[in-house]
Formats: sequence, structure tokens, C-alpha cells
Amino acid sequence: MKNFNWFKQIANNGKLERRLSLGEYKRAASWSKYIVSSGAAIKGEGEEEWSADMSQLYIGNKFASGRHSRIYRGIYKHGEVAIKLISQPEEDGDLATFLEKQFTSEVALLLRLKHPNIITFIAACKKPPVFCIITEYVPGGSLRKYLHQQEPYSVSLNLVVKLALDIAHGMQYLHAEGILHRDLKSENLLLDEDMCVKVADFGISCLESQCGSAKGFTGTYRWMAPEMIQEKNHTKKVDVYSFGIVLWELLTALTPFDDMTPEQAAFAVCQKKARPPIPAACPSAVRKLIKRCWANNPHKRPHFEEIVTVLESYAEALEQDPDFFQSYQPPRNFNLSRCLPNCNRSDSAKA
Repeated sequence: MKNFNWFKQIANNGKLERRLSLGEYKRAASWSKYIVSSGAAIKGEGEEEWSADMSQLYIGNKFASGRHSRIYRGIYKHGEVAIKLISQPEEDGDLATFLEKQFTSEVALLLRLKHPNIITFIAACKKPPVFCIITEYVPGGSLRKYLHQQEPYSVSLNLVVKLALDIAHGMQYLHAEGILHRDLKSENLLLDEDMCVKVADFGISCLESQCGSAKGFTGTYRWMAPEMIQEKNHTKKVDVYSFGIVLWELLTALTPFDDMTPEQAAFAVCQKKARPPIPAACPSAVRKLIKRCWANNPHKRPHFEEIVTVLESYAEALEQDPDFFQSYQPPRNFNLSRCLPNCNRSDSAKA
């Protein structure tokens, strides 16, 4: 694949936040504000190799929050980072235990991941009742934030394919490592200065061999596969379903099922097999890829290896011919391997 430097010009409508100095963070807050230890005794008994040197961590402004966590900009060892703070509730012992297990699992998964389309793990600290996970800081914010700054249906097909390919590369790597993300959505996809996507937030991810059923699972209904909503056993194909929803977001710059509550969306997906409406102007090749990804039957969804192959061929075809999608029609009998631009055109004509 060739470098797509021109994507910067297409995508960078908004300004990135400026870098902050170490002095500014020191004047803001140090880790001692959040934990009893000031950082002098950095490692205690049982500390792991990933343990952070808390005396070198400085916390700035909060820029995101989750159900049980807050995420801050900060500086660690003179480098800019994102800091995820997880606080155990004193009044709920079961939840406190769950959050500790979730933290341990997330760190264990992040430790083994190294890929340009996956958030980079730096260090962590486990000092109950507060845990923290330190990762690289990605200045472009979330894909969801970027899309909501765009006019509906305004993202160019070049950029749609480029961003989708970044996501697919990251997910292909995760699945090759035997990891299910289980919460793939635009909010958990981050954009760097070069509009490169990084998959983030592995709080509810798991090894495929250990996932089991989705009983008691807390995900995000608008992006969740029907088998997970119904708390059934699930496989890597739940991430493929979510990818189909994200691909729809890229095309529309809208929120899926925006006219429904999350619970109504979950009911519609499971009971009525509802999906967000695909724009009429969507190229046939992209439409069929989306539909295959969010198929109700998990076995009919493609693997990310196949998705990457198709998107790479589309990106290369677009580079050679900007009007590629206007003339290209994949076969009616949908098969990803037959949807490549170098397919026999007579097959397309027959279809």
C-alpha cells in the first residue's frame, strides 16, 4: 500500500490541541492528589514489571469519562500520555472486586499488544482503591467526535476507506492474537495527528478462549451484535458486526439508531433484525460489505483478514481512479474474494 499523505488535507478540518509543557502539568496536579502514597516508595511487594514510577506522573485536564473511570491528559517521564483512573467504590464490594479483575485483565491484554493501529500501553499502577492505566496520548480525539463535527454524509469515500482500513488492520491483529475487543465503536477509536486510527479501551475485552457467554455483560447496545445482546455464547464475529456499524458511521457521520433509546435499539436489532438505514448514494460494493459484516447469523460475517484484503484493493483502485466506485459493481452473489476490483468484469455484467 502506498502512503496516503493527502488524507491529512482531506480530514484535518479541526485544530489539534497544543502540547503542554511539564511545568504546566506540575502546576496542575500530581499523582499524590489521587493516592495516599506520594510516590516516594514506588514499588511495594508484589509489584509487577509494568508498575509505573508514580513520582514522574503528572495529571492535567480530564477529557473523557466512562461508567467507572475518568481519563486525563498527563505527562509521564517527560512524554505526553493519557491516564485512565479507575476508582473502587467503598460501598459496593462486588463492584470493587469486578473493577479490580477488569483492571488486571485490561493490563494483561495491553501488555501483549504492539501494532500501529492499537493504542500503546506505557505503564500502570495498582494501589487500591484507585488504579490507573497509562497509554500514549492520541491528540486527534475520538472518531466519534470527529464525525460529529462533519456534515451528515460529507466524509469522502477516500477517507471512509482509509479509516475503515486502519480499523480493520488493528482488529485483524487483535483477532490473530486471540483477543475479542467486544466494545468496538467510534468512541473507542482514536485519531492521531496523521489521521491514523488506533483501537483503544480494552476494559471489557477478553481472550477468545475465556470469553464464554455474555451473561451480565455491559457493552454498548447501538454497536452490539444480537448474540451478545441476548447473552449467548459469542466469538470474534461480534467485533465484525460492530465494525459494520462503524463503517455505516463513517459513511453517514451520524449516530446509529439515533431516534431510539439504547434499549429500544437492542430490541429492534434482536427481535426485528433492524439495522441503520444505508444511504441510497452508498456504492454497491460498500453496501454489500456492510450488510455482510452485520449479518444476523455470525457465520455469514467475514473475518477481518478478508475485510482487509477487500479494503486494500478498494484503496488502491481509488488511488488509480477516483471514480472507481461509480463504475464498479460487485457480483450479486456476494463473496468477498469476488468483490475485488480485479474481478472479471464480465461476471459483474452478468450479475
